[in-house]
Amino acid sequence: MMDAECQAVTTVLIIFALLYLYDHGERFEEHGFYNLLVFLLIFIPLNITIAILYTLFSIIPNFVTVFTLTVVGAAFTAALALNHYISIFGDGMLDHLREYPSECRWQGNNYPIFDLLPSGTQNFWAGSMHCKPESNKIDASIDTNGLLTINCTDNNILVDILPDTRVWPLKKKSKWQVFNHHVLEETRREEYTGPLQLEDNIQAVVVRCGINNKIITRVSPRASVRPAYTPPTDTDTRLANISAHQPAPGVPNRRPNVLFVFIDATSHRQFYRRLQKSAVALANLNKPGRSELTELYRYHTLGVSTDNSTKAMYIGEIVPTKPNPLPIWAYFRDRGYVTARVETSCEDWTRTYLGEYYTSREYSVGNRSLDYELSSPFCMPEFYPSTGNAFGNFKGPFSITARCLYGRYVHEYGFDYIDQLRRELRWGDGLQEQQKQPYFLMLNLMEGHEGTGEVLRTLDNRLSELLSDLDKSGELEDTALFILSDHGLHMGLNFAFLNSGQIEHKNPFFAMVLPHWLRNFVDNQPEAGLPVNEQRLTTPLETHYTLKTLASWPMFDIADYKRSLFSPVPAGRSCSDAGIGSNFCMCKV
Repeated sequence: MMDAECQAVTTVLIIFALLYLYDHGERFEEHGFYNLLVFLLIFIPLNITIAILYTLFSIIPNFVTVFTLTVVGAAFTAALALNHYISIFGDGMLDHLREYPSECRWQGNNYPIFDLLPSGTQNFWAGSMHCKPESNKIDASIDTNGLLTINCTDNNILVDILPDTRVWPLKKKSKWQVFNHHVLEETRREEYTGPLQLEDNIQAVVVRCGINNKIITRVSPRASVRPAYTPPTDTDTRLANISAHQPAPGVPNRRPNVLFVFIDATSHRQFYRRLQKSAVALANLNKPGRSELTELYRYHTLGVSTDNSTKAMYIGEIVPTKPNPLPIWAYFRDRGYVTARVETSCEDWTRTYLGEYYTSREYSVGNRSLDYELSSPFCMPEFYPSTGNAFGNFKGPFSITARCLYGRYVHEYGFDYIDQLRRELRWGDGLQEQQKQPYFLMLNLMEGHEGTGEVLRTLDNRLSELLSDLDKSGELEDTALFILSDHGLHMGLNFAFLNSGQIEHKNPFFAMVLPHWLRNFVDNQPEAGLPVNEQRLTTPLETHYTLKTLASWPMFDIADYKRSLFSPVPAGRSCSDAGIGSNFCMCKV
């Protein structure tokens, strides 16, 4: 009997080894090794639990009675808690998911069992969720003239000057060990012997003092000296349907800034589960007469992963119908906005999701559509592996551990740069009032994209700080804020085994805060969309047309306005009406 059991265990282990050799993470579309890892984490603890129960049964009198009473008590407590989580599943900041006979409903039983687990349960074994600070402090800064000064205790000081990737052609920005290697190859190392003058357009450096390291970022060129941008005639997005661009009566003649914070793989419920401080700070931004909040409760993803939803959001279609498609930030730049994008995962969205639709790999979408880009720091080998599996479970932009780089969370560098941009574009030294331009800033965050659903909580402090700062600074009087995702988590135990996980996957988070003057105009139109759209079926396609309308404000295309969130989507809208595939629809009338 024992020989048969040993043979069975040996066979299972051989199968696991073969599966590992076949797929240990590189085939990221299927999350192969993560799924294997999850299975092992169930298989091993389950067998240990069975062994412990058998041992206790052997040594404790009346064990069955004691065990039964314990299980009944625990089940009763869990049932009460689960009933509470069911009741708050659809809650938002100012309202909750309401049931209307004419509106779609999330399908199937919704028992959010994973809300019963204490925070950290699913990856406690992966180590601390905090970053270990560098042992020695490095005092380094870049002044307004681009002069880098450093003070540290070690005499051996090196400076890695990271390349500006904004102007790079598509061929240099492929992921899977291409983009990161180009960054490393074009990083220039210099020995620091005194203040170092940096060239224009260098956005970041790594200061290395002995065994300690520090990333320093800056905005270059400065807003006061940045050259004016004129879009090329052959791709100028302002030329399309120019006759349709007419100001509606009473449109405020103001141009809103736009701050766009994208948190990948974060459902409506997951936002409230893991970002509790941020939820409070976001709710506090709703101040009638200054800024008003909109939250979508039936916001439905358009695909399993990032592809479909972000393409719909950024170019307005899932399959481009024309070659050389330009993302939404090009629309903003063509209309006089300063545009910036921060990618915290060493990836270029345009190359990854639209690369095959360009006629030449020499084309630079970044140079065409962005004034500023920050990607290089997130390609450092201490965070993004330069060899082997760049998408593993324990290192890199999709890891289940704390994502740290030189003693700080990776996302902190992204927030720092966004803060620098806000200050520079609003109050920069030497910036004259007539030089100020509206801005469109994008911050792409990946903490939600990993199977345990636990890493997202590391984002809470820094995101809530940004929201509180926006509140105190008064920026929301002229800035539209978007915080949203593309889909909920599409791996892990909740997604794999529970219908509530399927609902969360289809229901990404969406919140938007608008200045009062803009919201007041929208709400006073004959057909005001925002109040009713909160409870209607919406998708990233409406987000795209909302952004297009803001990019052209106040001379927006009325056709874009009517397809945006500012106009009501039809009551009782079905998935078919919204462009959601029938086999993917989770919210049905």
